[in-house]
Amino acid sequence: MNKKLFCTGWLLCMFCLVSAQEYFPVNDGVKTINTNYTLFNNATLHPSPGETIKDGSLLIKDGKIVSIGKSVKAPKNAVVIDLQDKHIYPSFVELYSTFGIEVPKRQGGGRSPQYEPTRDGYYWNDHIRAETNALNDFEYDSKAAEDLLKAGFGVVSSHKADGLARGNGILVALNSDGNTAERLIDTRSAQFFSFDKSNLSPQSYPGSIMGATALIRQVFVDADWYAKGNVDTRDLSLEALNANMDLPQIFVGDGLYDDLRIASLSKETGVPFIIVGGGDEYKRIDEVKATEASYIIPVNFQDAYDVEDPYQADYVSLSQMLEWNQEPTNPAKLQDAGLKFAITTNDLKSPDDLFPMLRKAFKYGLKEETALKALTTVPAELLGKSDVLGALKQGAWANLLITSGNLFDEESIVYENWVQGSQNIIKDASVIDIDGSYTLNLSGKTYEMTISKSTEKPSVTVKSGDTKLGSKISYADGWLNVMITGTDSEAKEYTRIITQASATSPWSGKAILPNGTETTFTATKKADSETEDEKDDDEKEEIPPVVMPLTYPNVAYGYEEKPKAQPILFKNATVWTNEEAGILEETDVLVKNGKITKVGKDLSAGGAMVVDATGKHLTSGIIDEHSHIAAFSINESGQNSSAEVRMKDAVNPDDLDIYRDLAGGVTTVQLLHGSANPIGGQSAVMKLKWGSSIDEMVLDEAKFIKFALGENVKQSNWGSYSRFPQTRMGVQQMFTDYFQRAREYQTKKSSGEAFRKDYELETLSEILNAERFITSHSYVQSEINMLMKVADSFDFRINTFTHILEGYKVADKMAEHGVAGSTFSDWWAYKYEVNDAIPYNAAIMWSQGVLTGINSDDAEMSRRLNQEAAKTMKYGGVPEEEAWKFVTLNPAKMLHIDGRTGSIKEGKDADLVLWSTHPMSVSAVAEKTLVEGIVYFDIEKDKELEQEVAEKKNKLTTMMLGAKNKGLKTQPAKKEEKQRLDCDTLETLN
Repeated sequence: MNKKLFCTGWLLCMFCLVSAQEYFPVNDGVKTINTNYTLFNNATLHPSPGETIKDGSLLIKDGKIVSIGKSVKAPKNAVVIDLQDKHIYPSFVELYSTFGIEVPKRQGGGRSPQYEPTRDGYYWNDHIRAETNALNDFEYDSKAAEDLLKAGFGVVSSHKADGLARGNGILVALNSDGNTAERLIDTRSAQFFSFDKSNLSPQSYPGSIMGATALIRQVFVDADWYAKGNVDTRDLSLEALNANMDLPQIFVGDGLYDDLRIASLSKETGVPFIIVGGGDEYKRIDEVKATEASYIIPVNFQDAYDVEDPYQADYVSLSQMLEWNQEPTNPAKLQDAGLKFAITTNDLKSPDDLFPMLRKAFKYGLKEETALKALTTVPAELLGKSDVLGALKQGAWANLLITSGNLFDEESIVYENWVQGSQNIIKDASVIDIDGSYTLNLSGKTYEMTISKSTEKPSVTVKSGDTKLGSKISYADGWLNVMITGTDSEAKEYTRIITQASATSPWSGKAILPNGTETTFTATKKADSETEDEKDDDEKEEIPPVVMPLTYPNVAYGYEEKPKAQPILFKNATVWTNEEAGILEETDVLVKNGKITKVGKDLSAGGAMVVDATGKHLTSGIIDEHSHIAAFSINESGQNSSAEVRMKDAVNPDDLDIYRDLAGGVTTVQLLHGSANPIGGQSAVMKLKWGSSIDEMVLDEAKFIKFALGENVKQSNWGSYSRFPQTRMGVQQMFTDYFQRAREYQTKKSSGEAFRKDYELETLSEILNAERFITSHSYVQSEINMLMKVADSFDFRINTFTHILEGYKVADKMAEHGVAGSTFSDWWAYKYEVNDAIPYNAAIMWSQGVLTGINSDDAEMSRRLNQEAAKTMKYGGVPEEEAWKFVTLNPAKMLHIDGRTGSIKEGKDADLVLWSTHPMSVSAVAEKTLVEGIVYFDIEKDKELEQEVAEKKNKLTTMMLGAKNKGLKTQPAKKEEKQRLDCDTLETLN
């Protein structure tokens, strides 16, 4: 039986997998099992990306592909469908979805934070929900399925988007004719992870990105320990996590730095995570490439900002404008980097937006073949389903798209989407496409009639000369009805024309004039060449999009080329050595290969760039011992100890405060955890290499941790009464308890017996072994004494007290203990425990032999630490060379990096600052700041960059105005608010 495509309308329920239910009783008719085949003939087949079979045939039966090739014979019981001039592609596979599964709503918490879990028999943290089985919450969503089918999808991998460990997903065919059993291709498609907490629990930990990262890190260690039978009690979460390790492991992030964070976790845990990216991988594509991970990429390119109002335009930052301009390059960047990636509709307002977004990406370099792979073969491969999904081949599910032409052409029409052999009509192919411009002859007059979108929602425009007439169109079942108003807009007169449309013109039909008289009309379609001449020039030839160049980093004041080291000779400077030589007048300093190679007079340049430093001062770079810049998060307040968290996991290398610090002569900072808990997180000591990667900036060998004392840790000002400790005595007891546990852990670890690796106790053990060092937030003398005594009792030394505003009261004891003091110059009275602070604090500690420094704890103050150091000369008469060491050599010693930086000495890192005058003068300006011999700040270059920022914003504003003038969608201008973080900043992780 031969049939033309779409011309019968017979139901295809016969292709539901009835055989899978053959043991079910039938009470509504005769029990039958369909054994028919369906053969698609004469189609252009695209079995897989890059492969084409012209005039091919495809045979399906029972929802599967039986045969495909140039000529496939039709079995006797086959329904044959002629697809002459049509194309067949594999249906798409959606790899990351919540289809049919509702995301839980956030539960309301009490007045105080909740620190304990709410469930028994599961992991100690409620946000690890690996036992979740998506099938238990699944309900087929016909409306969402219809939208996905129209967008070309046949199968979706869906999961419950709740928690850090989210359990297993399911693989569902969008077979609207089937039932749940038939649609479920796999009840265990993948295991899912995220950095977001569960909405089903208010448990506080984790409350930061570094806390979430640490918890994921720990849970994999615990799962391994559990799997080896080392736990007496049952843990349903860990059991499920281990059981799901044979599945693909999908980890969703929220942008580039989550991508890199996940990749780092993958390396540390040994789990090959598939990363759901944020669409901004292009910003650091080399780093993304180095992860060698597979990605799932959104294509939700944002609309231009509405910048028509110049005052509103000022709200939009250069970074926001660049993202709008550069985001569409992301798929092409991943493609060119050779990375494997799938494309997801996740984050799109509607699946309908997929094709327009893809066509936009094509203009920016994405290849159609790559896009097709990313929607078919790649997701199938990542799911381990290449044998049954993503391609047209024998044994695969009969999931296929029937189109009028090339799938991605704007004029191409997707007629049908077959899923498991079940037909879903997207657009009726029997509807004749009558789009075009026509010359309409009616009652001796000539009109121009233009019809568009005739196969979707038809619209019509009718003109008499240059006058546009009112018109309305109806097009159904092959009949065309157009109603036209007269040229007199005041008179409500209408002419109606009726005809049976055909693919060829001229048409002729009946016209009913305003007075009721019937007559005839003709409509002749214009040739394509005629209509092309009427198009505007910008429509005839599309102008390639202008993409702004990437910078390092890709924000304001980023460099178009990554700065590189070069030999530099500073001539005739006043050199502050911070060594025995002291301050040297009219001295030269030669820098090569990132190091200080020579210090002396009349040095030869030898091909080095010569900088005339006559009348200027050259110093080592300022080191800020206590900083909170360049971070996405500061406090992990979800537990009283967060020794397991790492500030490196929260570094933001694009923070403009890095550049601002460089402009103030700062070359190194210690990024400290906040003071929300007695035992905080591990520090990140960083060289401020603007535009470099996190790994290039962080000094992994400098191992520190933040402790805290006082009001913050006992939560005096937070209204929280449920977390221990609540008193200063409790703080002491907590320290004692944790170090005792760490000592016992260390004994167990060194015994040779099996032990559970605990990242928190590992860190505290490093302190006991003098492998990691404490910087403690401190104010009151009693607590300062207490912590030194605790350290003495466990035979280790506190490295540094920071803030230490009552240090002058216990300076002798500090010197005896061997602890350094890093303080403010003249801050006091900003809270109760600071009432006794005095500006002579630094001078007194120094006079008693305490290694003393001045820090900022503030992004603004960090830029002028040179002036803060000068205040110690006023308050206490500290000699100028010693005062300068308070922000250079002394903090280097505190951070144990004085062997490589902190002074100008041959062989040390060339971390240098050229000042316009005496470095502690209020008029001193940093003219050049070098980190390891690379100029990261130059005052003349800064002026150029400032001009570039203005020019780029102006250029991008013009582009956005152009987009609005073309009728493209825009979004309201919104101000990019920058949050400045400090010790007290608390974040909530969703």
